Amino acid sequence: MVDHSLLGFKELHWMMGMLQDIEVGLVVLDHEYRIQVWNSFMENHSGMGPLKVKGQVLFSLFEEIHEKWFRNKTEPVFLLKNKTFTTWEQRPYLFRFRNYRPITGTEPFMYQNITVSPLVSANGEVNHICLIIYDVTDMAINKSGLEKANHQLEELSRTDRLTKLFNRGYWEDCLQREFFRFVRTHQASCLVMFDIDHFKKVNDTYGHPAGDAVISTVATKLTENLRTSDVGGRYGGEEFSVILVNTDSPSALYFTERLRRSIEKTIVTHEGRDISVTISLGISQIEPEIKDYKDWLERADQALYQSKQNGRNQSTIYKASKK
Repeated sequence: MVDHSLLGFKELHWMMGMLQDIEVGLVVLDHEYRIQVWNSFMENHSGMGPLKVKGQVLFSLFEEIHEKWFRNKTEPVFLLKNKTFTTWEQRPYLFRFRNYRPITGTEPFMYQNITVSPLVSANGEVNHICLIIYDVTDMAINKSGLEKANHQLEELSRTDRLTKLFNRGYWEDCLQREFFRFVRTHQASCLVMFDIDHFKKVNDTYGHPAGDAVISTVATKLTENLRTSDVGGRYGGEEFSVILVNTDSPSALYFTERLRRSIEKTIVTHEGRDISVTISLGISQIEPEIKDYKDWLERADQALYQSKQNGRNQSTIYKASKK
């Protein structure tokens, strides 16, 4: 009488002969997660041969394997006799093997895709499962690199090169979102517009490179004063814009005066020449009667204009004119 279960394992060992030199890992586990088969890929990357690992519980040899997660992943394979998969994007690796790939040799570990298959015996039961481990380090790093490059391109597309602040287009998108947030929540927010006083004189006296140095320094001072929730942008030329989230007019005035004094005290040195500048600022707190973000922006511009009319180097809160 033929022992079909024995025949099945003979066939498995015959397949193992083919898999010894293939660059995939193959592991067979019984239902107690004891290792039954361990191919050369696994030996080469773990440093442990088949004789050492056979009969050992997987979790006792590889502490990096999250036992609860792995059991949740594999128990349905035993029960339902269906394959399951896990990719490096779900979990970077099952076995923490060092990475020896020539292209991505700087990565500390091997990224892995895993297939878990049931090994069905002649009586229809699944007492063993087979793990196939694929080294996908090159693919994973190439994809991660592409995503990083795309993220950098996205950052560049919305960032002003000189100041590293948001550019006008992206900043206005943020302003529109903040306007709609107010429509939903009615939480206070303030818009600040400011520019550098007598900036044309700076360019005419010291040259455009010096003007760029002044703009860059003002942007740095702005960034230093922003909270995480605030949104700063370069609106154009020497003009800047700030969204102060969850901020009323008195708090916005405190912010603008702190920024104004900081810039007033700052000396910009360019090619051995010291340059001092001041800024004028306009503040507009959003109100229910504001019809859209452009209306809100216009109010901040009017307040900025009032600061300039009153002698510059000051902050002005927008006040609606009395009719």
